Amino acid sequence: MDHDTGFFEAATAYRPGPSADNADRLARLRLIRSRRVGPATFRRLLAEHGSAEAALAALPEVAKQAGVDAYEVFSESAALAEAKAARRMGARLLSLGDPGYPADLADCADAPPILWALGDTRLLDRPMLAMVGTRNASSLGSRMARKLAGDLAEAGFVIVSGLARGIDALAHHAALKNGTIAVQAGGLDVLYPAENSDLAHEIAKQGLRLSEQPFGLDPQARHFPQRNRIVSGLARAVIVVEAAARSGSLITARNALDQGREVLAVPGHPMDTRASGCNMLLRDGATLVRGAEDVIEAIGPAEKRARQPHLPLAEIPELPKQPERDWRDRAALNSRILSQLGPTPVAEDQLLRDLGMSPFEAAAVLSRMELEGAVQRQPGGLISLAAQHSGSGKKSP
Repeated sequence: MDHDTGFFEAATAYRPGPSADNADRLARLRLIRSRRVGPATFRRLLAEHGSAEAALAALPEVAKQAGVDAYEVFSESAALAEAKAARRMGARLLSLGDPGYPADLADCADAPPILWALGDTRLLDRPMLAMVGTRNASSLGSRMARKLAGDLAEAGFVIVSGLARGIDALAHHAALKNGTIAVQAGGLDVLYPAENSDLAHEIAKQGLRLSEQPFGLDPQARHFPQRNRIVSGLARAVIVVEAAARSGSLITARNALDQGREVLAVPGHPMDTRASGCNMLLRDGATLVRGAEDVIEAIGPAEKRARQPHLPLAEIPELPKQPERDWRDRAALNSRILSQLGPTPVAEDQLLRDLGMSPFEAAAVLSRMELEGAVQRQPGGLISLAAQHSGSGKKSP
C-alpha cells in the first residue's frame, strides 16, 4: 500500500465511527487496499459517501474524474484471502473508529485505517513511549538503550519501536517482560531483518506486533517512513538514543513533532557521527535524557487507560453473494429513496434506517443515483435530492 498517492491530497479532520457490522469491516479493508487509496483518501471517501460500501461503489467514478480509466476496486475475494491469512497467524483486525484501536494513534491525521495485530492487544491500553536510534549502536549507546528501556518498562510504560537491528532490538529485548510493541514495515508474516526473527516470535508471545501492510509484503524503502509515523503516533513521546544527522530516527522525531508528541534525546560526543542527530535535536529544543527519571519528569508518570473491548478477527466471515435485482426492483427502490429525500440534507445512515436497508444493499443504488444526478452527497455523510429534483413535486425513478 502506498502511503497516499490518492485521489484526494488534502487531509480531513473527519474520523470514521465504529464499524457497523462484519460487512462494513470487510469493506473498509477493501477500501484501503484499493489502488491509490491511502489514509487521507480513505477518510475523505468515508466523509463524502458515508460508508465504506458506498465509497467502494463510487470509487471507479472518482478514479475516472482523476483521469484513471478502467479502475477496479480491491476485490472481496482478495480481502477474504487476507483475512484468512490473518486467522492462520492468530492476528486480529483493528479498524480506525472501532473500540480497541489505539486512542493516541487515532488522533493523528494520517492514522492507518486498519492495523493487523499479533499478540497481547491489552498493551494498547497502557501509556507508550517510543525508543529509536541507529542500527550501528556504540557500546555506550547499547548500554543506555537497554538501561533506559528496562527502567521505563518497569515504571509502567510500554516501549514501542520498529524491530530494526541496533537500538530498536535492544529496546525491545530490555522491555519484553514488562511490555513492548514492534511496528513492522512489511506484512506481519515477513520478519525483517531476519536476524530479529527470534525476537519477533518472542514479542508475539509476550508483547505485540503491529502492521498496516498486507500479509506477504516484503518491506521496501518507502514503507519505513510509513512505519515510523505509526511508531511515533502510538507513543506519548519519542526518545532518540543514538542517531546520525540523516537517519530514519530523525524522521520519526519529525513525525512526533508534527503529531504533537514530546521529543527527547540522549546526548553524545560531538565527534561521534552516531550522536550527531541527537545533538541536533537537543540544540533545537528536545529534552535531554540521562535516565528514566528525566523522561518521567518531562512527561509524567505512567497512567493506565480504561480497558477497551477488541473485536476478534473471527468476526470477519465469508460473506454470501448478494442477489442481483432486476430493473423493476431497482425502479421501486429508486422511488422509495426519492420519496424520503428533500432539498435539506439528511444523514445517510438515518435514511437507510428509515428504509430498513443495510449499507451493503444501498451502496450500489445510491452511487448510481448520484451519477445519474438524482441525489447529491454532502460532506459528513449527508445526502439530499439533487437540484433538478428538489424543485418539482414529482419524483420519478
